Amino acid sequence: MGHHGWQGNPPGTEDEARRRIVEAATACIDRVGLAKTSLSDVAAEAGVTRQTIYRYFPRLPDILRAVALAGVDEFTGRMERHLASFGSAEEAAVESVVFAVRTVPHEPYLGLLLQAGEADFFTTEVTTPLAFAFGARILRNLPVDWPAVGVTTDEDLQGLAEILMRLFLSFLQYPSTPPLTDDQLRALVRRWIGPALRDMG
Repeated sequence: MGHHGWQGNPPGTEDEARRRIVEAATACIDRVGLAKTSLSDVAAEAGVTRQTIYRYFPRLPDILRAVALAGVDEFTGRMERHLASFGSAEEAAVESVVFAVRTVPHEPYLGLLLQAGEADFFTTEVTTPLAFAFGARILRNLPVDWPAVGVTTDEDLQGLAEILMRLFLSFLQYPSTPPLTDDQLRALVRRWIGPALRDMG
């Protein structure tokens, strides 16, 4: 299984080996930054040879993808906490877009995909049914009366999540010229998304 080395403590499974390589890459990035992190650095941190790394991750960008995706749970947790202060469907939707556009590029791990020129991969990952279901879960957990605005089923929530995620991807990859301030972005999204989610009561 390519377990030679590993600082005298070989992993018991393939999944553990991958996890430890991702942890080693994370440690390198935290210490010296993305630009100075090489595959050789990751191998040294994990206590294995480059050949062992290649067995699990053929290229450094493949490791960066795994590092980025490992940070998704932490990021979505912070997004949920941020959105929890907005009680209306309209404001929760607007703020989800603003939060994502302003935060993702500066995320220590999610932002790696953009910094490393992996924007296409990032887009692919965020526009899958699994990602939309994950987004729907975030919306469901918010203190919002979704049925009051006509969002009554899981399919509705997933559809809303898809629209919001595609919207923030567009702003993220193709910023406005000149750049919009947070308030300008908030006003633009509210103007066109708000009417569909305004409380009917």
